[in-house]
Amino acid sequence: MPAAAAAAAAAAASGAEVKAGRSATRRPSVRRMPGLKRLLRVRLGCRRCSAAQCLFWAACWAVGGGLFAFFFLAHGGVFSGRCTDEQSRRILAKLCFDYGTGMLTGDLCEDLCVAQTLTYKRCLYYDQGKKVIQADWRGRPVILKSKNEIFSSYHGLGFLEEMESQGIPETELLLMVALEVKNTLGLEFPNKTVGPLWKRSGPHWKAQLASLWSLLQQEEYIYFSVLQDISKHVLRVIGSCGHFYAVEYLTAGHAWHSTLFSVEDAVGASLSGIKHKAKAIIQIAISFLDMVNHFDNDFSYPLHLCDIKPENFAIRNDLTVVAIDVDMAFFEPKMRDILEQNCSGDEDCVFFDCFSKCDLKNGKCGAERANTNLQVICDKIFRPWFTLNLGGSAVSFPMQLQLQEAVHDCAQPRIKDISKIQSNSANSFSQLYHLLQVSQKELQKSSLADSSVMAIQNT
Repeated sequence: MPAAAAAAAAAAASGAEVKAGRSATRRPSVRRMPGLKRLLRVRLGCRRCSAAQCLFWAACWAVGGGLFAFFFLAHGGVFSGRCTDEQSRRILAKLCFDYGTGMLTGDLCEDLCVAQTLTYKRCLYYDQGKKVIQADWRGRPVILKSKNEIFSSYHGLGFLEEMESQGIPETELLLMVALEVKNTLGLEFPNKTVGPLWKRSGPHWKAQLASLWSLLQQEEYIYFSVLQDISKHVLRVIGSCGHFYAVEYLTAGHAWHSTLFSVEDAVGASLSGIKHKAKAIIQIAISFLDMVNHFDNDFSYPLHLCDIKPENFAIRNDLTVVAIDVDMAFFEPKMRDILEQNCSGDEDCVFFDCFSKCDLKNGKCGAERANTNLQVICDKIFRPWFTLNLGGSAVSFPMQLQLQEAVHDCAQPRIKDISKIQSNSANSFSQLYHLLQVSQKELQKSSLADSSVMAIQNT
């Protein structure tokens, strides 16, 4: 049966995915890094050199390493050899060729390949086949994404060639989609939820199904498609062509930006002043808390974010925080499966920003996560904001101290008992939310006072 074959293929893909996730948790040791061993030998060998020689070699390492790091960051595409205009245009040309032969389809293929109202702008990212491209769609900036650059890289549905023209019953198609979504997210969804993923129309149903199947092998696409109607904190999917899908364009955060997120790009130059930036930072921080609460409580299972950094988030012009990269996002059932593995110490139980504790008695990592989304956000997002002076004198110094202390306690909780982690996180959440709201009121009062002074001066 076609549905049974699809289910078996989906289960096999899911199993491979879990194995890959588990193997990714292993940290490379020095023994597996000969380059690092050579570097250590060079550094240890300095003991036999004179002080002047040591200083000379240290300076060479520092300058050379600094230049290499700068060049790598500024010209990452040179090293990958792929994130170039030429390569990106070639990938899109192949996509349009496959569309012309009837191999794939999508609601954006006509705009990209015929009308040319969807046009290439620049390559943003390329890594191990994953392609992220900025494009212009009818005068609007969008992002084209695909986990693999070539359509044939995705597992196909072999039985499609043998199917007759009438196709597959709608119920079987919905079952296939539901099984693939379940295997990817680790959750069961009713047909009415996954139904919108399958938009069957016209005589080209084979190309439609093949294209959909390539999209369903991309976790991000499923997350965005399923959650976009029930969450304001994920990207909106605009459409697709074959294995490429388009999402709304938002400016991502950057760790080296003074405020992590470019408020001016999102809202405009009106927020360029110190007080306006302080208002924006506090509003964005509140939106981060709203997102944490939403991901923890508003779905059938908590959604764990295991790769939290400014680059994986963006802000809309109303300062709503949006998760724009969810390759490392997992609902609770799949999170437990990833964490639960063999271990000899706690260091074996770390999966990017998510970790559990090693039970030395049975040599297994605990399935329950030992930290929270909020804890990591406090550490990687809030700490840079609230460690320094916030907004000059706009926010009172005592309030700034309270915020710094609350963020520190949130990022490094004193409680180590996993059973109390959630309650401690809830307390930190409430405290931070309250302090941010009080800070908002302080800034509003300060703005009103400034307006009154300006009004008096103008009279």
